[in-house]
Amino acid sequence: MKQFKSESKKVLDLMINSIYTNKEIFLRELLSNASDAIDKLYYKSLQLGTTGLTRSDFAITITVNKEDRILTIADNGIGMNEKELETNLGTIAKSGSQDFKANNELKDEDINIIGQFGVGFYSGFMVADKIEVISKPYGQDIAHKWVSKGAEGYEIEECEKESHGTQILLYLKDNDEEYGKYLEEYTLKSLVKKYSNYISYPIKMLCTKYDYSVEEGEAPKKELVLETLNSMTPLWKRNKADISKEEYNSFYKEIFYDNDEPLSHIHFVTEGAVDYKALIFIPKKAPYNFYTKDYEKGLKLYTNGVMITEKCADLLPDYFSFVKGVIDTEIQLNLSRETVQQTKSLKIIANGVEKKVKQELEKLLANNREDYLEFFKNFGLQLKFGIYNNFGANKDLLQDLLVYYSVKQDKMITFKEYRNLMAEDQKFIYYATGKTVESIKLMPQLESVIEKGYDVLCMTDEVDEFALRFIAEYEDKQFKSVSSGDLGFDNQIEESNQTLADAIKEHLGDRVEKVRISTRIKNHPVCFTTEGEISLEMEKVLNAMPSGAPGIKAKRVLEINSDGELVNKLNGILENNPDELKEYAEVLFGLAEMIEGITTDNPTALVNKICKIIS
Repeated sequence: MKQFKSESKKVLDLMINSIYTNKEIFLRELLSNASDAIDKLYYKSLQLGTTGLTRSDFAITITVNKEDRILTIADNGIGMNEKELETNLGTIAKSGSQDFKANNELKDEDINIIGQFGVGFYSGFMVADKIEVISKPYGQDIAHKWVSKGAEGYEIEECEKESHGTQILLYLKDNDEEYGKYLEEYTLKSLVKKYSNYISYPIKMLCTKYDYSVEEGEAPKKELVLETLNSMTPLWKRNKADISKEEYNSFYKEIFYDNDEPLSHIHFVTEGAVDYKALIFIPKKAPYNFYTKDYEKGLKLYTNGVMITEKCADLLPDYFSFVKGVIDTEIQLNLSRETVQQTKSLKIIANGVEKKVKQELEKLLANNREDYLEFFKNFGLQLKFGIYNNFGANKDLLQDLLVYYSVKQDKMITFKEYRNLMAEDQKFIYYATGKTVESIKLMPQLESVIEKGYDVLCMTDEVDEFALRFIAEYEDKQFKSVSSGDLGFDNQIEESNQTLADAIKEHLGDRVEKVRISTRIKNHPVCFTTEGEISLEMEKVLNAMPSGAPGIKAKRVLEINSDGELVNKLNGILENNPDELKEYAEVLFGLAEMIEGITTDNPTALVNKICKIIS
């Protein structure tokens, strides 16, 4: 028995137990090797021009022998002689494919040699306790068999083989629960579909077909039919002009397991610093777990039709995590080809994808507002978090994709659309926060802004106001909450009632920053406004967070409507029975809390005070 070159046991143990995390990867690796072997012979046929071989002559075959627990992967590629078996399989991490690429300086687009490191073959030992390789080089008469049971070594001997190519026989390990599935038709078909669906040559296997055209009561007839398991030509490698919308939609639904058609697709090819092909989809609806920690973002990454990773997260920024799609490129992989190394090439691809997605969303917003609003209803929150989570670093990229309900226009609009319709004397872009648009429309603080003829944007997501703080301004106009103490127009404080305001403030103490007798509220008796950076809505959000700092308070300003009988009555109480004013101050404070949706500390006491006043 011959010994492996290198530190055989240590290296082979590493191949089997450390490098590969997923046992099913072995089939992808062996099918990739088979594809490489065919590509080498096809390349030789192009060079020589006398072999008479064409692409249609090549195939990879999977054969199952359940009785003896043997899984065979065979190709009719270039084959290996004794020396090549010795060199390529006797030396762990020796890549025959890599040498072939280097020696022949491959440039033809039709030749896709996949192997890089020469370790993929040894992944077979994850599922097999013995591997036989029977190979016969093209144009030669002698075949050889390479046999190994693992790190102890290998043997090579002459054998019989009718045609050129290579057969790999895996004698699967005994644990049927763990390894027996690799002899099952369903498992093998699924793995080929998952990892090797776009290998350039047909992968064939005898599959069971049922004939149900039998007499009633008879069992359906079944037969074994040689079936091609892979589709070979990926949609993203075809000319866009030749692909129908139905084909794009069908591909999306099949590959990404979505019952709904995508909202839009982006199909492009980039050549330059990094060459890659991309087919990207924007879903119509968010998956059930999209806004949970369980959701995994990422694009499927392929190299020459072989799937390397199902979800390459580095190709998508978090704010575009809803995007589905595939990237096909030659990129630096880790040793097992299960994950991608962080490289400049990867960043270039990610930047290209980001740019294309933004352009597609802008096009959708401009040309198909209804579809965009459907998209925004599902994924707009993610765009807002994209601004907030990066402290506004991505605001220039994302802010024009945001839409909010306009009180004045009664529809969803962008910041730009708001800005274009602003009055000449308007200093700010006004907004209001609340749980729903309907509740915002009833806010007392809106009245003076609307009366002035200015529009108000409705913010109904908890993240909205936080994101706006990072955006700060849009086209030189700052954002201003309608609940701010200073709205930027007219004097709204009734100075003649300052004594009353001071008396109510004294009763309420540090629960309020100030009390104002205000002209800004028209049809409501009282409301809160705020001073400082923290608004009432932000206070609610921050205090509701599990990791938040409890006790964060907005600087409340209690504003009392200066118009009507209320102020006259309060002034009368202050003059004739100042001690009674405390009861009224408490009621006004409680009513303002109710309007803001804030739970009052003692609702029973508030109700009793109101009843006492009424009686």
